Amino acid sequence: MTFHPRERGSAGPGLGRRDFLRASLLTTISAGSLGSLLAACGGDGSSNRPRASAVQLSRPDNPVKLPIYQDIPAIASGLEPEKGTLRVLNYSEYNGPDVLKAFGKKYGVKVQVTTFVSMDEGVQKLRTPGAKFDVFYPTTDVVGKLAVGRLLQPLNKSYLPNVSNVWDRFLDPFYDKGAQYTVPHTLYTTGVLYRADRVKSIPANGYDLLWDEAFKGKIYVLDDDREALGMAMLRKGITDINTEDPAVVDAARRDLEELIGGVNIKIGSTQYSTVPEGTATIHQAWSGDAVNAQYYLPEGTGPEVLGWWYPTDRRGAIGNDMLAVPTAAEHPVLAHHFINYMLDPDNSVPDFEYTGYQPPLKALNPDSMLADEYVTENLVGAVITPEDFDKGLQLLQLTPKGEALWDDAWAKFRSGA
Repeated sequence: MTFHPRERGSAGPGLGRRDFLRASLLTTISAGSLGSLLAACGGDGSSNRPRASAVQLSRPDNPVKLPIYQDIPAIASGLEPEKGTLRVLNYSEYNGPDVLKAFGKKYGVKVQVTTFVSMDEGVQKLRTPGAKFDVFYPTTDVVGKLAVGRLLQPLNKSYLPNVSNVWDRFLDPFYDKGAQYTVPHTLYTTGVLYRADRVKSIPANGYDLLWDEAFKGKIYVLDDDREALGMAMLRKGITDINTEDPAVVDAARRDLEELIGGVNIKIGSTQYSTVPEGTATIHQAWSGDAVNAQYYLPEGTGPEVLGWWYPTDRRGAIGNDMLAVPTAAEHPVLAHHFINYMLDPDNSVPDFEYTGYQPPLKALNPDSMLADEYVTENLVGAVITPEDFDKGLQLLQLTPKGEALWDDAWAKFRSGA
């Protein structure tokens, strides 16, 4: 089960964003739970409810056009947005509150955000009888299951003129040919965040930093089975990070287990704060947290103490998440207007400033983000370009058998860490 970068527990009453982001990941996911949950989509034996096993595994070299159902059509064109409350189902702290407030003011509505801390929990809430969420944020590894499970409705692009602002590749992505159900929201790569004032040299293979015994007790991997095991594979030059070969997955597990005795490895998901504050020296991390880390440095400490490593050939882990409209949405026209609103740079850039996770906007590039001081020179490698998706490697949907294989390997590693 792959965690998303925003899966960090929930903010309690009165917590500000900085306080929230300091909270460690508390939620644990039972082995195979998402696979079991989504297998139930259409698993009631009725002929018009396809099982999740019917979902094709989308890959860059095996693009998938998701099915459209006659009884779940796209909304008609030319309708006025509904009034009332737009109900958004999203990761905690994954939209700037000022952006949501401005949308509500523009359309004369309220925006109610229901949060989840894992995609597993999000899908459970989406499937709850009587749930009527208007906007959902799926990831590439579940969108096929959600469409086949009849949990999403097709988009009407006439309401989404701002889709022209995003990278062209997301107008026809391999996991949703024709972008029938989704538009992109944010991007991230997975690399190594470190304290450059402590780490004086970077090995040619930057993943080796995590095996460096000189920093014993100060090294962390992400609390994420796919990311951690996938990183171990990439370190050995294995680029099929969606493999279901038991020998490859088991070898990756054994490589991670070397870290237990070698560097007293720790597992965490608060790298955006633990690295700048010095608790961690080296931490497997997502690029959005490298951007955020600048803002968690102690007073008087400059961003030059931070370092970010991602493969120079850009053949590392990369991903994106999306915006979609659930089948049961009560305000589908308003939901389309919200999605279009979030595709406007005037709104998505402030949202990025809040979350640290880059939207796939044509207006953003490494030069502009450096000039606008979203990143410093030492962190500019965390900025993602369209070409990175030509070279990068995405963690994608596995078969139920494959999910169980990875989950088992991760459980064995965690039991000793």
